[in-house]
Order: sequence, then C-alpha cells, then structure tokens
Amino acid sequence: MQNQEQKELFERLNDVKKEITALRTELNQIDDKKEEWFRKKEEYGSKIRDSIRKIKQDRDQRNSLTQKVKEIKEKREQFNKEVKDEISVIKELNKEKTNISKKAHINEDPLQIKRQIEKLEYQIETEGLSFEKEKKVMKIIKDLKKKCKEAEKVSDVWDKIHETSKEIDHKKRNAEDTHRLIQKTAKESQEKHEEMVSLSKEVDELKKQEEDAFKKFVEFKTKFNEINDKLKEKLPLLNEIKAKVDEHFKERGIERETKIYETLKNKELLVEEKIKKGHKLTTEDLLVFQKVDMDANKKHHHKHKKDRN
Repeated sequence: MQNQEQKELFERLNDVKKEITALRTELNQIDDKKEEWFRKKEEYGSKIRDSIRKIKQDRDQRNSLTQKVKEIKEKREQFNKEVKDEISVIKELNKEKTNISKKAHINEDPLQIKRQIEKLEYQIETEGLSFEKEKKVMKIIKDLKKKCKEAEKVSDVWDKIHETSKEIDHKKRNAEDTHRLIQKTAKESQEKHEEMVSLSKEVDELKKQEEDAFKKFVEFKTKFNEINDKLKEKLPLLNEIKAKVDEHFKERGIERETKIYETLKNKELLVEEKIKKGHKLTTEDLLVFQKVDMDANKKHHHKHKKDRN
C-alpha cells in the first residue's frame, strides 16, 4: 500500500468516525428532547388522572348534597303542613272559645284574670291603701274571682289554644331551621358543581397540552429513528475501513495488540454495540471511539518514520 493510499485510508477512517460521532452527538441531543417531551406527556397525563379522580369525588359529593337538600325539603314541607294543620285546629278552638264566651259572657282569658287578681292582692299587701281605696280594690277582686269562676267553663279551651300556639311556634322554628339548612347545603352543592366544572375545563386544557407534548415526542422519536438508521448505515463502512487498516498493519508487521490498545479496542467494541442497540453514549464513549485508531495512526506514522530513517 502506497503512502498516499495509507494517508487516504486513515483520513477516510477518521472522517467516518467523525461523522458517526457527530450523528451520535445529535442523536443524544434529540434523545434528550424526546425523553423531555415524553416526561411532560406523562406529567400532563398524571395531572389529568388526578383531576378526573377529584371530579368524580366532587360529583359524588354534589349528588349526595343534592339528595340531602331533597330530603331536608321534604322535612320542611312536613313541618309547614303540620303548622297549617295546627293553625286549622286553633281556628276551630277559637270558634269554640267564642261560642262558650258568648253564652257565659266571658271575653277574657282565665289566666289573665288570675294574674289581675294576684296583682291586686299584692297591691293591698304592700302599698298600705286607705280604707276606701282598699274597699274598692277588694270589690274588684271579688268581681274578678266571680268572673274567673265563670271563665273556668272555657279554661280547657284556653289551655288547648295555648298549647297549640306553642306547638305552632315550635314547628315554625323547625321549618325555619330546615330552610336555613337547605340554603347552606344547596350552597355547598353548588360550590362542588362549580369546582367540578372548573376542573373539567382544566382537564380539557391538560388534554390539549398532553396531545401537543405527545406530538412533539413522536416528532423527535421520528428524528431519532432517522438519525439512528443513518448511524447504523455508517457502521458497516467503518468496519470495512477498519478491516483494511488492520490488514495494513498486519502487512507492515506493526504490533497493535498492546495491553492499552487491547483495552481501548474492547471499549470500542462496547461502544459500537451501544450504537447498534441505539443506547445513549457518554462523553467518555465518544472519546474512546475516536481514540483507538487515532493512537494506531500515530503508531503507524512513528513506525513509518523509523523505516524511512
């Protein structure tokens, strides 16, 4: 092999290695971007799943609150119905009271009459009234007691009216309490619904972002495969040139199998295997890949120079 042919052979070997190194470097960069977009897609997917779980929780809670509102409304309606029923009862009692009062000429509540009597008796005991004034008060008390005795005829009706009035007040308070509870529960239900709507909009946006990230991932994956194919196409050419270089050394009797060279050669084989499998190369891998035949080339020139001398 002539010197010019040797030079061209080594230059060609170095050129192919540079091309492979450049392709591998570009492949690493594209692989980083590909993986970055894949991570983003996965992150968006994870957020979507979390949001969907929260939407389901909100929907369940909203439905539960809506059902609760329905049940409380039924209670309120029952209380209102009971109030109406009690009002109807008290109307009938008032009619009965009026009829009895007319017959007995009683227009006052017996309880009120008793209170008047107690008040006047207390006045006599504590105020030290004059004889004439005391006589007048005693006459009023006597008349009121007579009236009270007559009023006992309607006392049962008055008692029923008082009890019914208390029951109406109690049921009205229950109806008001349930109404406030309805408003509070309905508000919570609406808040859950609004949160669910907001999350649904977020999910739609996240799905769009996930789709965009996936498109980017596919784009870089396609580029990755294209460059990887180019890289694999270069390997047979590299092996062909290296075989010629090895043959050249053999013809020249140059010993290549030193311990250092053997180590580098083994590392280079591992690097080539990584390239074939599409694995990512480190900076050290790329340096090893370039170093083997560069060292061999230097040895060749050194040997050739000794031969010339």
